[in-house]
This record gives sequence, structure tokens and C-alpha cells, in this order.
Amino acid sequence: MPAAPSPSVLTTRALLLDMDGTLVNSDAVVERCWRRWALRHGLDPEEALKVVHGRQGYATMAVLLPDRPMSENHADNRAMLAEETADLDGVVPVGGAPAFMAAVAGLPHALVTSADGPLARARMGAAGLPMPEVRVTAECVGASKPDPEGFLKGAAELGFGPADCVVFEDSEAGIQAGRAAGMRVVGVGPRAGAFGPDVHVPDLTHVRVEAVEADGVTAIRLHITA
Repeated sequence: MPAAPSPSVLTTRALLLDMDGTLVNSDAVVERCWRRWALRHGLDPEEALKVVHGRQGYATMAVLLPDRPMSENHADNRAMLAEETADLDGVVPVGGAPAFMAAVAGLPHALVTSADGPLARARMGAAGLPMPEVRVTAECVGASKPDPEGFLKGAAELGFGPADCVVFEDSEAGIQAGRAAGMRVVGVGPRAGAFGPDVHVPDLTHVRVEAVEADGVTAIRLHITA
């Protein structure tokens, strides 16, 4: 019989959590909306879906339609956000997400998502997950992932430096953003493993969260089994 996988242990002070693909499986909605958008613009939907994950919509549109004025991308993105917020069919928690969120409830953590506030609330609610008190949504930043701005803002709001934070992410853009912020990254789900996270898990059932005290300081110990 093959040996059981050895667990990895990461010790940190705070957690920065992406939403789509990390806590919430919204792939069905994302693919429906972006397939329609791609077809309206004469693009191959399959090629479009390769770049939509992790970025804000306007940034995805800029990649796919590089000659289009950015003002049109921002206008189109507002319509896309409204469309995605209204479509919650198939939105479910990622495996292990409810227990994971319960485990981190009393520990420093923040949501850092490319969704805007209404979309984040809608999807977290549809998945039955609590909305973190600290959250950095699309309206809070001037640059989309893979820019590190969102993760750096999340760390600052929690009161920690980059070295004291671990990012949970599923997408190439998100993992790049976490690395650019100087943070360690746990890759979650089938997309993440190809993009060089520090550790990779199929879902959150492979992560156990433990709070530890040392010299009056609370740390977070992540026990990870791939």
C-alpha cells in the first residue's frame, strides 16, 4: 500500500482568503456569463475561460480585447457584475469551506476578492458561508490581481506585515498577487497546482486550523495534507 501523504505545517499570524474557487465554487455561473460575453464579442468562449479566473472583469476584458478603450471595459464590467450577482444557480461552498470558516472565525482573517461587495455578499450567502468582518472587494482597490494591492490592503487592515500572512488562492492571477505581496500561498483546487503555490490542496478538507499561544501571542498553525 502507498504511504499516507506527510502533512505540511505553516505557522502564520493572519489569513487572506480569496473567494471564488477558494471558498465558493461559482464556476458554473462564471462560465455561463463569460461564454455569453465572449460570443457577443466574436471570441472563442473556451479561450476566454482560460483567463477569466482571479481578475476583475475589466482586466479580463482588457486581455481579451486589447484594442478596446478601457472606459468600455469598465462599463461592460458593471453590467457583468450585475448579471453575475443575479445568477446564483450552482453556487456552492468549496469542499471543507464551512468547517474551515468556522475554525478561523476567532482568528485574524480577511476576504480579498476581485468581486465587488454585492457579488461577494450574494455568493458567500448562497454558499452558506459567513462574510468576514474585514474584506477587500473590487471597490477598495485601484488595480486588479495579479497586482498585490488587495492583499497588501488586507494585511494592513488586519494589522500585520506581509511575512505574517498566508494567502489562500485558486487562480494564476491570485497566486501571482500573493507572491508579489511577499506572502506565502496555499493553492486550493484543480487550477492552483500549476501556478507554483507554496503548498497545494484539492480543497479545504485538507487543511486543519489550530490556534497556538506563545508568550501571549496567538499564532495560526495550518496542518495541510495534500
